[in-house]
Amino acid sequence: MNTSGASGGESPFGPDQTPYAALGGEAPLRRLVDAFYDRMDASADFATIRSLHPAELTTSRTKLFEFLSGWLGGPPLYIERYGHPRLRGRHMPFPIGETERDQWLACMQATLDEVEVDEPLRAFLTARFAHVANFMRNQEPV
Repeated sequence: MNTSGASGGESPFGPDQTPYAALGGEAPLRRLVDAFYDRMDASADFATIRSLHPAELTTSRTKLFEFLSGWLGGPPLYIERYGHPRLRGRHMPFPIGETERDQWLACMQATLDEVEVDEPLRAFLTARFAHVANFMRNQEPV
């Protein structure tokens, strides 16, 4: 994993201390992913992004967990199962504009609050998530 900051800046993480390890490993990452999808599923604030997902979220939860595991420097579960993530290409069938980006980020920020992710990990994750969420946009601003 590239542990540079979202914009290529310095990171407090590296090979000896990955974001995955700083989060606490598998169990806390699963808690984060489950809390994220529980929040998305329950709140009307995230209805737009919820509508982009299947009714049953088990596969979405599994894929996000597997992706984040490797992306944060833990076991590369997603790559082992599916190959290169090709995030933008895999999300191209879904209309992702500013609204979807902002809802996804707001849902994740509330989830980081809920599961009590502390600094400097929180700032690192916030920047990385924002960078990727912005990259995922495939709709022009209205």
